[in-house]
Amino acid sequence: MPEFDLKAIEDKLVAARTKLILDKPFLGALVLRLPLHIANPAWCPTTGTDARKFYYNPEYVQELRTDEAQFVLAHEALHCALSHFARRAHRVKHRWDLACDYAINPILIADGLKPPPGMIMMKEYVGMSAEEIYPLLDDNDMTETLDQHLYDKETNPSEGSSDTSENPLDNRDKQDNPTHADDTSEESDTDAEPDTDTPPQQPAEQDASESGEAESQLQDASEGDGKTQQQSPNEPTEDGEPPPPPLSQQEAEDLSVQWQQRLAGAAQQAQQAGKLSGIMKRLVEELLQPRLPWRTLLAHYMTAIARDDYSYARPSSRRGDPAIFPTLKSYQINAVVALDVSGSVNDKELQNCLSEINAIKGQVRAAVTLLACDSEVVAGFPRRFEPWEEATLPQAMPGGGSTDFRPVFEWVQTQDQQPDILVYFTDAQGYFPKVQPNYPVIWLVKGKSPVPWGTRVQLN
Repeated sequence: MPEFDLKAIEDKLVAARTKLILDKPFLGALVLRLPLHIANPAWCPTTGTDARKFYYNPEYVQELRTDEAQFVLAHEALHCALSHFARRAHRVKHRWDLACDYAINPILIADGLKPPPGMIMMKEYVGMSAEEIYPLLDDNDMTETLDQHLYDKETNPSEGSSDTSENPLDNRDKQDNPTHADDTSEESDTDAEPDTDTPPQQPAEQDASESGEAESQLQDASEGDGKTQQQSPNEPTEDGEPPPPPLSQQEAEDLSVQWQQRLAGAAQQAQQAGKLSGIMKRLVEELLQPRLPWRTLLAHYMTAIARDDYSYARPSSRRGDPAIFPTLKSYQINAVVALDVSGSVNDKELQNCLSEINAIKGQVRAAVTLLACDSEVVAGFPRRFEPWEEATLPQAMPGGGSTDFRPVFEWVQTQDQQPDILVYFTDAQGYFPKVQPNYPVIWLVKGKSPVPWGTRVQLN
């Protein structure tokens, strides 16, 4: 390895982390979870992470300015906080790596960080998740990512399987090098305080006078205590040192839970300090929402309402038997399904939603009243369908105006009986009633807009 002033390079990274702690405590807290580790330039030309450590090429870091070093530190920390190492599934590694970088980089730039040369970004992908970006990328896109995603490995295309499955070679590596298997548990013990559901409280006001304490924390993290780091960042790695082995499926799942806890704790501390930016707040809220498929959640809510139950009503005295036996009664539910036809939801999506409603209603004995609404309930609606009838849409769907949700709820108020449940399929961009009704409302939301009340189910 060429000669470098390793102390000066380390000082640059520590100074960048210190500035993140003081200016952007949310990102700084996440970065502190990745101990610094000098990497072999043969497999790490820039920086990288295995979801446990921050690996860096000294020659690359030497050329960075301090503000650019902040960007690369935060970039690796967000890969971990967003659990990119556990979300690839069946996808092609290189395309997935590109999608993850296209998702992260605009977030950091919008938060005011300075990107280094070679950073990739596409305006078309701003505000999109890696899962949303992936299918938009060309199969033959050979664009290089700025960093190395060391938590994963290439898959032979002929295998057609996920890279996250357990590999016998991984087990052999763990047997030959037992300290590797212990890293996760020991690091988890070290991180126990911030990883709880009730992270340590932090004063709401935080100023530059605390910088000495932050420096002390950073210095401790850099020097290591023998538990989370086997090697001081001041010491160069041996020539030919291999990259860290990719994560097994179980390791990825365990680390994903740890990083989600760290994400929540860092967000709470930053918010208490008054330094959680709007873009990071939205990112955290989105990540902490339930990730179950919307069809599963919808079926859960509807079947819970339509649950069969036993009746202990006294039978007719003409039966002659005075005993009262429980009788299984099946309860038919009345559901209202509202469709947003303002133009933001296309006909194919409406048909898919209705098909799912039909599949569920047949199982739970639900009568469905179907409404289509933009700024008002459109002509030809409502349409009522009994449990044995298939709900359908007219061949030519009217609509296309602005979005107002109030007419649907006003229509419900005019009925003799309120519904057992109301399901509204929409992008959630419109006028909501000011008062929440006293019956369950489920919003099936396409996009990222919030709802003021009711249960929001994300259409993934």
